[in-house]
Amino acid sequence: MTAPTKKRLTTSAMIASFADPGQRTSPAPFGHALNRLAEERPEIVGLSADLAKYTDMHVFRDANPDRFFQMGMAEQAMLGAAAGLAEVGLVPFASTYSVFATRRAYDFLCLDIAEPGLNVNVVGALPGLTTGYGPSHQATEDLAILRACPNLTIVDPCDSVDIEQAVPQLADHAGPTYLRLLRGKVPTVLDEYDYRFELGKAALVRPGRDVLFVSTGLMTMRTLQAAARLEADHVDAAVLHVPTIKPLDTATILRELRTDRLVITAENHTVVGGLSEAVAATAAFAGIATRIQPAALPDEFLAAGALPTLHDRYGLSTDALCARVKAAL
Repeated sequence: MTAPTKKRLTTSAMIASFADPGQRTSPAPFGHALNRLAEERPEIVGLSADLAKYTDMHVFRDANPDRFFQMGMAEQAMLGAAAGLAEVGLVPFASTYSVFATRRAYDFLCLDIAEPGLNVNVVGALPGLTTGYGPSHQATEDLAILRACPNLTIVDPCDSVDIEQAVPQLADHAGPTYLRLLRGKVPTVLDEYDYRFELGKAALVRPGRDVLFVSTGLMTMRTLQAAARLEADHVDAAVLHVPTIKPLDTATILRELRTDRLVITAENHTVVGGLSEAVAATAAFAGIATRIQPAALPDEFLAAGALPTLHDRYGLSTDALCARVKAAL
């Protein structure tokens, strides 16, 4: 008698997509943007710590094999090498997973790159909750780690538009940068809102009188979706997109906080040390008393699983944002 065939159990992929079914996406926007920039600027070079395929650096590598350096699984060495390349006038983009660039290689980023103010661009994939593979790969605290590093500019893009426009500006920036990379098939959202990325600036992409979402990264996509849904309940929600976490555009944030709207900060990061605390501190230091509720990941190691399930469980889904607004109003 033939034994019954067991159904193979599957789990969420390492590189899972957070795009909604049928949503417009762009393939590997970072890799293609870096490749276009490299055609104009011969000083652009790329490095990876054995993860070129999974950080979209393979697009640059395949087109520019003589300007790409595969460093193997040695993130500290990669950042040290990137610092050396910058010292001789090249402009490196060094890619790996966010957990390895921050937890594992922080001392090299801080002292080899940030302290001398070198033009090294660190590209971290799988920021926050963008993989279902658990705490070893979920960089839920990278902003908290890096916001304390002097001289470092930090960018958390919403979509492919942000990434494509940010890459040349990061290369032009005199000092070091850290980009929270969305890779693979990345949603295209902000082209519908007359938006342009400007390093160091926040942008009001949607006005509204009842609620103000202050969001960054992929959560701006979610807050825009939530704002559209809330219209059916006669709730008018504004969305302030904050793609540059450091330096923070405090002037724009304060301008939008000086109303009587409910304020909800939204970030793909732990509630500790990220956008939520930065906005709350900005308000407190300016003497503004306003209601601010954080939609952020909890201060804990997160579970493994499928991304839609995890985003709903931890409050990052569009449904969760809508429910939070309705409960608060």
